[in-house]
Amino acid sequence: MNVRERDILKLLADSGYENQRALADVSGHSLGMVNRSIRYLIDNGCIGSDMHVTEKGMEYIESMSPKNAIILAAGFGMRMVPINTMYTKGMLQVDGEPLVERLIKQLRQAHIEKIYIVVGFMKEEYEYLIDKYGVKLIVNKNYMERNNLYSLRAAAKYISNSYIVPCDIWCRSNPFSQTELYSWYMVSDLVDDESSVRVNRKLDLTVVSDESAGNSMVGIAYVCAETAETLKKRVDELCRKDRNFDSFWEAALIQGGKMIVPARVVSSADYVEINTYEQLRELDEKSGQLRSDAISLIANVLKAPENEITDITVLKKGMTNRSFLFSCKGERYIMRIPGEGTDKLIDRRHEAAVYDIINGRGICDEIAYISPDNGYKITKYIDGARVCDPENEDDLRACMAKLKEFHSLGLKVGHSFDIFGMIDFYESLWKHETSIYKDYSSTKENVMLLRSYIDIQPKNSCLTHIDAVPDNFLFSDEGLRLIDWEYAGMQDPHVDIAMFCIYSLYDREQCDRLIDIYFDGSCPEAVRTKIYCYIAACGLLWSNWCEYKHDLGIEFGEYSLCQYRFAKDFYKIAAQRISGGERR
Repeated sequence: MNVRERDILKLLADSGYENQRALADVSGHSLGMVNRSIRYLIDNGCIGSDMHVTEKGMEYIESMSPKNAIILAAGFGMRMVPINTMYTKGMLQVDGEPLVERLIKQLRQAHIEKIYIVVGFMKEEYEYLIDKYGVKLIVNKNYMERNNLYSLRAAAKYISNSYIVPCDIWCRSNPFSQTELYSWYMVSDLVDDESSVRVNRKLDLTVVSDESAGNSMVGIAYVCAETAETLKKRVDELCRKDRNFDSFWEAALIQGGKMIVPARVVSSADYVEINTYEQLRELDEKSGQLRSDAISLIANVLKAPENEITDITVLKKGMTNRSFLFSCKGERYIMRIPGEGTDKLIDRRHEAAVYDIINGRGICDEIAYISPDNGYKITKYIDGARVCDPENEDDLRACMAKLKEFHSLGLKVGHSFDIFGMIDFYESLWKHETSIYKDYSSTKENVMLLRSYIDIQPKNSCLTHIDAVPDNFLFSDEGLRLIDWEYAGMQDPHVDIAMFCIYSLYDREQCDRLIDIYFDGSCPEAVRTKIYCYIAACGLLWSNWCEYKHDLGIEFGEYSLCQYRFAKDFYKIAAQRISGGERR
């Protein structure tokens, strides 16, 4: 039985049409196709000559129709900035009703009683639904670092005659039915540059290239038993490969350049995926969840009504902060909202004092606002900017020249950055009693031995960036700028060279190359040794910082391991040079 024959059988079961032309109008199939489908259904005993569904037809319908639903609600919803940490997407409200509750009610209207919700971020917000609607919660423990492919894997054993539904969909009309006769994936008639599939005349969903647009992917799907096993196998295969950590579950539907299920095409006016703050505002401008101190602050600083704050786009999540891009009065800005735990790591009054000294000198990006209390910051967006490529020598020469120019100013502030004191401070923030590294005690003891050598070396203490890493150097038509001054304070400026090296994950030869660029090939050997000491100390510093972030559930993968290796490896290099055992 093909898709068109199943469509006609479903319509006859649901509404009892007795007129072929009416069936053609409702189904969207041609009258000739409807007539051929009816003949097939009669010949195979699914309907009688009077076009009423037979017992055999009803048995077939029962075997294919929905038994449960899986709602995917585990993710962060990062694109919902600036309210993404306040609400989980399933709990966003339209006209006072949470999205997930509307979906549950619509499923219940279609007599779908078994509903599984895969949760993760703010999972406690969903607990009340167990009592209110009798749903079952499934926890995706990997929601922080993996996409919703892994959420579906957590519920895989329930996939069979199942609706699969994202939690962030608002459906004007009920998309669910008591009767479904084949698997499908829902797309709308809207053309979308971000879509990866397009509907052809046969209702196949074919994969499009990155440069092509497709049909907007609504995300709701129905999977009947005949497709379920294939889907479960594909989900399991994809989840076994690390390269799929960022994959959406729809990747499991794609084989041979197209989806293994046909399209169900709906009107874009009836289905809204709420991915962003602005989409929520467009759907329900009176929603109480639109209240945001960040948006209110922007409106106040830029003297504009909140509805003129548009094009809100999440930027790549940084190690410390969450930032978003927005437009207002024809200009583009970046709003920084300090990240998890930064109140313990950053003194925002110190940061504000640094910006007060450097703003307007052509060193940093243009500051429109910074709060010394909570660290909220608004800066002009630098159009067309790119970060430094730590493997490109021309970039390195430009960045080191900029760094030397800044250091030569000899700027002063009223606070310092004590590397060894901060090593102890980050360690004190750990929730665990001992380091996650088994030899931490001996590693720290060794690194601390380097302090005596550093202390006796001559230094020209001045305002130092501390976080002068490749990603904080921006190249643009406006010139080279050094951004993100959260850790800046009085220090030996040569610390900035060490920081650049360890963030770039340089080996010793690459570190020496950078040192030679900064010093124009004439770095005194004692200074080189001192920088090696800084590399070891700063490696341990950021390793401890990563351990604190680890307690908050934030992982940095290779970066954290490499910082600890810098502490160990460059201690050995520096100690050997200090003892006179090595000469360049």
